[in-house]
Amino acid sequence: MEQAVKEEWEKFQELLSKISGYNEAIGLLHWDLRTGAPRKGVEVRSGTIGMLSGELFRLETSPEMGEFTKFFSRPDVANQLSDAQNKIVKDCLKEYERSKSIPSKKFEEYSVLAAHSESMWEEAKENDDFASFEPYLSKIVAFKQEFIDYWGVKDTRYDTLLDMYEPDLTVAKVDEIFGRLRARLVPLVEAISASPNKPDTEFLSQIYAKEQQEKFGLFVLEQMGYDFEAGRLDESVHPFATGLNPGDVRITTNYLLDNVTSAIFSSLHEGGHALYEQNISKDLVGTPLATGTSMGIHESQSRLWENMIGRSRAFWQRYYGDLQQYFPEQLANVEVEQFYRAINSVANSFIRIEADELTYNLHIIVRYEIEKLIFNEGLEVKDLPKVWNAKYQEYLGITPPSNALGVLQDVHWSGGDFGYFASYSLGNMYAAQILNTLRKELPEFDSLIAEGNLLPIKEWLTDKIYRFGKSLTPSQIIEQVTGEPLNPDYLADYLEAKYTELYKL
Repeated sequence: MEQAVKEEWEKFQELLSKISGYNEAIGLLHWDLRTGAPRKGVEVRSGTIGMLSGELFRLETSPEMGEFTKFFSRPDVANQLSDAQNKIVKDCLKEYERSKSIPSKKFEEYSVLAAHSESMWEEAKENDDFASFEPYLSKIVAFKQEFIDYWGVKDTRYDTLLDMYEPDLTVAKVDEIFGRLRARLVPLVEAISASPNKPDTEFLSQIYAKEQQEKFGLFVLEQMGYDFEAGRLDESVHPFATGLNPGDVRITTNYLLDNVTSAIFSSLHEGGHALYEQNISKDLVGTPLATGTSMGIHESQSRLWENMIGRSRAFWQRYYGDLQQYFPEQLANVEVEQFYRAINSVANSFIRIEADELTYNLHIIVRYEIEKLIFNEGLEVKDLPKVWNAKYQEYLGITPPSNALGVLQDVHWSGGDFGYFASYSLGNMYAAQILNTLRKELPEFDSLIAEGNLLPIKEWLTDKIYRFGKSLTPSQIIEQVTGEPLNPDYLADYLEAKYTELYKL
C-alpha cells in the first residue's frame, strides 16, 4: 500500500472508530431502557439517545465520509486495499449515498421518538391499550414513509425496507420463497391436526419458580459456550440480544411462571445471536464489519440453537436430568420422551415467540403481509388490530382475544424495525440448510449433543460463519458453507421428517 493511501486509511479508521464508539454508547442506553431504567427517566433518556443518534448520523453522512468513500472507491486505490477494507468502503458508501439527503435534525427527531415509543409500547402491552400506543406508531410509520422517499424507492416501497435487513432481498423473492414453503407446510399442519397421536403438554403449565428457571438458563448458556466474561443475562419484557462489541454482548429473557420452556428457549435463541457476535474476528473490531452480515443469517444462528439443537431429542437426553433436579416436584414423574414430545407439540397459538417450529413461520407470514399492506397499500395504523386479527383467523384459525395477545405482542414496530420479520423465517431456512452441511461435516453431531459436548459445534460455526462478521454477504456465506444459494426445501424436509416421526403420520 502506498504511503499516501496508508495515511488516508489511518484517518478513515479514526472516523470509523468514532462511529463505533457512538454506536456502543447508544446501544448501552437502549439496553438500560429495556432492562429496568426508571420510567420517570424515559423522556430525558430518549432525548439523550436522539441527540447521540443525531451526532452518529452526522458522522455517517458527513462530507468527510463522502470524501473518504470517494477516494477509496477509485480503482487505483481500491486495488491496494484488502477484501475486508474494500467491503468496509462499500458498506460505508452505501449508507452514505442512501442517507445523505435526510436532514440530521429530522433523523434525530425520529430517534427520540423511537426510543420513547418502545417504552410506551411496554406500557400499552401491559395495559392492553392499543389506543395509547397508536399515536406513537403512526408517527413512526410516517417517518419511515418519508425516509423511504429519501432512501429511494426500489421495486416497491417495502423493498427499500427489506434491503436494510437482508441486502438485495426483494418482495418478489420473498413471495416466491414463502409460497414454496407454505405449499409444503400447510398440508403438514393439517395432517398433524388430524393425527390422534397428540402429546400430553399439561405438565408444562405448572408453576415453575423464576429463580430456578434463571439458574437452569445460566447453566445451558454456559454449556453452549456463551462467554459470561464478555456478556450477561438480564430480564426484559421482550427478549433480545445487543452486541456492543465482541467483548460485550448482552442478552435478556423473560420468565413465565406457568411456562418453564419459554425462558429456556428464549435464552437459547438469544444465546445463538450472542455466540455469533462474541466470536467475530478481533481483526474486525472497531469497524462496520464487526457485526452479523444480515438479520437472516443472524436469525439462522438463534433458530439453530433454539430449535434444531435445543428442541432435539439428543439435547434432552443429556439435559433433562438437570432440569428435573431444578424442578423435582413438577417433573419427577415425567419421562424424557414425554418431555421431548411436549416441547415439540404443534398447536395454533397467539404468541409468536412461544410458537412451535412449524406454525412459527405462519406467524411471520402474517407480519410480512401486514407490513407490505402498510407501506405498499397505505394501511393505516388505526386499522392494524382489525387486520391482524383477520390474518390470524385466516392463517391459524384463531382470533386473539386481546391486543396484548395480538398486535401489541412484538417490540419491533415500536422501534421502527419494519422489514425485519421476514428475517426470522429466512433464518429458519438458512439454519436448516446449514444444519444439512453441518451433519455431513460433523457426522458425530447428534452424539456430541447427547454427550453435552456442544463446543465442537460452536467451533464449526465460528470457523464457517461467526468469524467473518459482515465481511461476507449473506449469499456468500450460505454458498460458501453449503455450496448452493438459499433453498427453502431444506427447512420443509427437516420439518416433515421431524413431525412425521413425532406424530406418527
